[in-house]
Amino acid sequence: MKRHAFTATAFTGALLSTAMIASPAVAQDQKFITIGTGGQTGVYYVVGQSVCRLVNRLEDANIKCNAPSTGGSVANINGLKSGELDMGVVQSDVQYQAYHGTGNFEGDPYKELRAVFRVHGEPLTILARADSGIETLDDLAGKRVNIGNPGSGQRNTMEVVMDAKGWTVDTFSLASQLDAAEMASALADNNIDAMAYVVGHPNGAIQEATTTVDAKLIPLNDEDIQAIVEEYPYYSTSVIPGGIYKGNPDDVETFGVAATFVTDADTSEEVVYQTVKAIFDNFDRFKQLHPAFANLNPEEMVSQGLSAPLHEGAARYYREQGWIE
Repeated sequence: MKRHAFTATAFTGALLSTAMIASPAVAQDQKFITIGTGGQTGVYYVVGQSVCRLVNRLEDANIKCNAPSTGGSVANINGLKSGELDMGVVQSDVQYQAYHGTGNFEGDPYKELRAVFRVHGEPLTILARADSGIETLDDLAGKRVNIGNPGSGQRNTMEVVMDAKGWTVDTFSLASQLDAAEMASALADNNIDAMAYVVGHPNGAIQEATTTVDAKLIPLNDEDIQAIVEEYPYYSTSVIPGGIYKGNPDDVETFGVAATFVTDADTSEEVVYQTVKAIFDNFDRFKQLHPAFANLNPEEMVSQGLSAPLHEGAARYYREQGWIE
């Protein structure tokens, strides 16, 4: 059986009696939860750290939370399946594919996957060196492109784009697989011509890249992209606002997914309930923890971008708030 709410080792014999006399709280089961995130420069890492920050402030829940950096969406799903993770942040498309057994999970549906809430929108972001000659999506062919590390959300979405274009890794002169923390320096050091990142904005890695080298955001709005959006329900068109990154004064059209927070059906109902309560009872504080959270709306977070069933612990809290029936 998976262990989704780990309990501290119980004291025995006289040691237990002594501990109970010294501090009754020691006798209570303390629950430890681990949240899968992403690269340390990405918003997924901030999501996990922010959730843990609020959960660890709970006085009576007796839950201790940590959120290490991981390989991203697909890796987080695999961590949930193996029991190594209790919760995780994944792209809405990866949530859909995992639950339905498509894409990276072809023929292996994860029916124990449970949704908790939607977080921020995440457009596919292509950033290219200004001296690369890349102006459009098609210009990536023959260039040195970081398509993302295996198991990451950007790699998953890039593979969808590559399939739509009829591309393979051989389409590029170099198809690097750097993780989120390595991309900006690789672009600045002229080791790649362009990088792909599925992320909320503003983002630290994009800011780092655009302040160390002349680089521009590439629009993703051609017929192939429009066909992707029409075919898959978890994608939508998006705009990266102009002016938030150096050298990119204009709005840039693209498409993307949403970040979602997920867990497993075996995760304790009370643990999930307390987790969402920590977030939504302190929602103003949560929104201040990253600019990508600024426009979040609770009722949209519990109803949009969720392909798997709601975990009962989350549904219980949302019913109490009148957000769902």
